[in-house]
Amino acid sequence: MEKIKINKINLTKYLKTYKLAIFFYILVYIIASACTIFETISFAKAIELLTIKLYKQAIYTMLFAASLIVIKRICWYIAYLIYYKYSNKIMADLNLDLAKQAFKLNSKTYADHDTGTFVQRIVYDPERVVNNLADLVEIFTDIITAIIIVIYISTINVYMGLILLAIIVICLIIELKRNKINRKNRRITRKKNDIINSLTTEIIRSEKDIKALGLEAKLSEVSKQNYDDYKKTCYKTEVTNMRFWSIRNFIIDFCGVLMLIFGIYLIDLGILTIAAFMIIYSNNGNIHSFIWGVGNIANIFVEIKVCTERMFALFDDKEFVCEKFGNVELNNIKGKIEFKNVSYSYVEYEQPDDHNLNEKLKKENKTKNKERKIVSTNKIFDNLSFKIEPNTTVAFVGKSGSGKSTILNLMSKMYEVDDGEVLIDNININDLDKKSLRNAISLVNQFPYIFDMSIKENLLLAKEDATDEELNDAINKASLKEFVASLHKGLDTKVGESGIKLSGGQKQRLAIARALLRNSSIIIFDESTSSLDNFAQEEIKKSIDSLKGKSTIIIVAHRLSTIRNVDKIFFLDEGKIVDIGTFDYLFENNIKFKNMFFAENIN
Repeated sequence: MEKIKINKINLTKYLKTYKLAIFFYILVYIIASACTIFETISFAKAIELLTIKLYKQAIYTMLFAASLIVIKRICWYIAYLIYYKYSNKIMADLNLDLAKQAFKLNSKTYADHDTGTFVQRIVYDPERVVNNLADLVEIFTDIITAIIIVIYISTINVYMGLILLAIIVICLIIELKRNKINRKNRRITRKKNDIINSLTTEIIRSEKDIKALGLEAKLSEVSKQNYDDYKKTCYKTEVTNMRFWSIRNFIIDFCGVLMLIFGIYLIDLGILTIAAFMIIYSNNGNIHSFIWGVGNIANIFVEIKVCTERMFALFDDKEFVCEKFGNVELNNIKGKIEFKNVSYSYVEYEQPDDHNLNEKLKKENKTKNKERKIVSTNKIFDNLSFKIEPNTTVAFVGKSGSGKSTILNLMSKMYEVDDGEVLIDNININDLDKKSLRNAISLVNQFPYIFDMSIKENLLLAKEDATDEELNDAINKASLKEFVASLHKGLDTKVGESGIKLSGGQKQRLAIARALLRNSSIIIFDESTSSLDNFAQEEIKKSIDSLKGKSTIIIVAHRLSTIRNVDKIFFLDEGKIVDIGTFDYLFENNIKFKNMFFAENIN
């Protein structure tokens, strides 16, 4: 089998690990196929013996055939045991490596692709590849068996052999045409299946919003359109296959009847014996097996190729861009941050559909430095500069779209700057190693993800060796103490997938507790009090105030009342810092800031 490569990653890496098991799997299948061949020949010999009334020899020959059946079944049983054990190991290895690669991708890559793209490539495609590889072994042995039996029939009568050969050639031409069309249809079908998976995931995760906004009818219609589109594509693919299969099977069946008529004619001429005719007739089905096997091999190669291209495309840094870190290790980070002439644009690239992915990869192999086609560009910042001193508390305010969250993403290296530098303690963050950068910054965003674990397990993700005292301290500071105390299992309470059992405010408080537990030099709050009631918000403000002077605190908030006590406020407008000062200074001297405050309080 050809190696299917993308960026030097191929299936052989995973198969080599279990090469001994794979060897025995193939060996027992070959033995089983050999048994099938000799079983057929034995039955043919027994029929021949019966026609000349050698009944005792016929019985012995049949007993030998029966023993071959027993051996064949034992071999198949062993083969299935090997397959079930080692196929799961190979799939697990693939799943793990793909998941690890997914961790390396940058945030922009996730924004550019839907969820289904990653779910299909990481979870389902490895299973399809491994299952198809096993089918490939089975079909190859079946084809070899069919070929030998067809050759055996040809030795009985050369004319019959030539007819079989003609039928096989015609049917193979039809199969090649079918597979060419099927390859394109399968890729399109897989792409539409990705869309359905993404939509289904979004519906499940947003069921409360759907119900609250009365979106059931609308999303049902959207789902129906997507499912109908997918089913139409599947229907088209299956109908196309059915047409080719029907033509192929008609040719095999019709020519098979003509071959039998011709066989009767040969018997009449004395060229073919009745025993030989019965052998040919009883093995006529091997033509079906041979053509079916060859057709399926082509299907399987197409499936393996499509799935492998999709999986290992995750390692293609042109389409799925990875995070890049330096090698500077920085300990005891003080928390000074500086943006120096930073420019950033949101660029949307053309994403290749799966049905033309192979063609695009071939072109890229010829021109490896070819850039992806840009669909649109939105300039967010141009020569943005500012400084944040260590252990100060600052806030970024401005209307929606002014660039507040983008600053936080650049600051935490979720996004990469186009030009200029982002510095932490006077070192470019691109030069810092991953551990130094990630340990330096804790981020609490507006919609934090809470894992399907207990409250305690969610907290321990932030600090594996945290003591009970540290856990309780983080819970107290995040205003979660009373809520946890009200739960029957306390910290051991499971919160459900994405924290579905928690309210929006409880999710944010748990995320804040998780961030506080890390005790990072820089703590970023991105609209992290937006879902809190006034009481909880006041408690969180006190917690943030208690961190003043201990960490660099950066806050993005729509509620200006939550940032009264910060050391400095950066006021943004259309990607530019138009004013800097304390809350009181901006309130007295900046009319836009003042109007924002009044609008908030009126609302």
